[in-house]
Amino acid sequence: MTLTMRPYSDADLPVLQDTFARWIAEAGRCGYDHVGELPHRIYENLRGRRPVGSLVHLWEDASRIVGLAVNLRFGSAFDVFAAPSLRGSPAELRMLRAAYESTAAAMDPAEPYVLTDLFDCDTTRIGLLEQLGFERFRTWDHVNDRDLGLPLPSPALPEGFRVRSARLEDADRLAVARNHSFEEDWTGEQYRSEVMDKPGYDPAREIVAEAPDGRIAAFAVYWVDELNGVGHFEPVGTHRDFQRRGLGRAVMLEAMRRMRDLGLSTVTVNHNAENTAAHALYASLGFVRTHETYGFRAPVGRAGRG
Repeated sequence: MTLTMRPYSDADLPVLQDTFARWIAEAGRCGYDHVGELPHRIYENLRGRRPVGSLVHLWEDASRIVGLAVNLRFGSAFDVFAAPSLRGSPAELRMLRAAYESTAAAMDPAEPYVLTDLFDCDTTRIGLLEQLGFERFRTWDHVNDRDLGLPLPSPALPEGFRVRSARLEDADRLAVARNHSFEEDWTGEQYRSEVMDKPGYDPAREIVAEAPDGRIAAFAVYWVDELNGVGHFEPVGTHRDFQRRGLGRAVMLEAMRRMRDLGLSTVTVNHNAENTAAHALYASLGFVRTHETYGFRAPVGRAGRG
């Protein structure tokens, strides 16, 4: 099989998400994350780093997409996803080596390691990374599922707050809410151009809790994989001025109600393994940990030759 690599463009996203959904339907989740992670990782995680086409690469055979690499996430990490038919093959090894090299070439020279992560059940990827000189160094995320067939309690809101879908004109307030939830540095213009105007985003799927003074107090973006009947949250946040009032819970419950109405059967959410507040919130909503992701790393200039 002859494979070629080319830059990603915005027009590729719908086909890429459909392709991922089919891969998951065929092979399960161990080698793949939810289709909603694609726009999040490509646009939000790479914001300001370079044009996405220089960092996101598609691998194709004569007629279809068979691989994806997202390079320079968090400044030193990459993701690689390969079609089920290529898992464990020299082609997947080639994709991993290319992503390692692309990320190492683009990152800050002061960074000592190139990073990647994988599901705990992905023994195929573990073997390939070890062949390339990577080693496991941490547990990265907890991966949680909830059955949408279970009862959904009604959200309880403090007086004067309301839950609604986001609107394009909320960009400035959404940027502030994210900055005060995650210690980031969004501007409203950036949030509009790098998230809201990008393919895959739908303001109807960003659920917000609006405070009486008009500020966005909490938000949750949900994504839909209709083929597999699975919804996904990414990201979920609460402005630090409004924490511990049940607002993150309220926006997630509203989103889950909408997902259930769409006919989805399951919803997933990931969080940093060290984030105890996120764990408590998701557990209170009935999420159960089903997997972990493991972080692997290789020194710059000393891997990729396997």
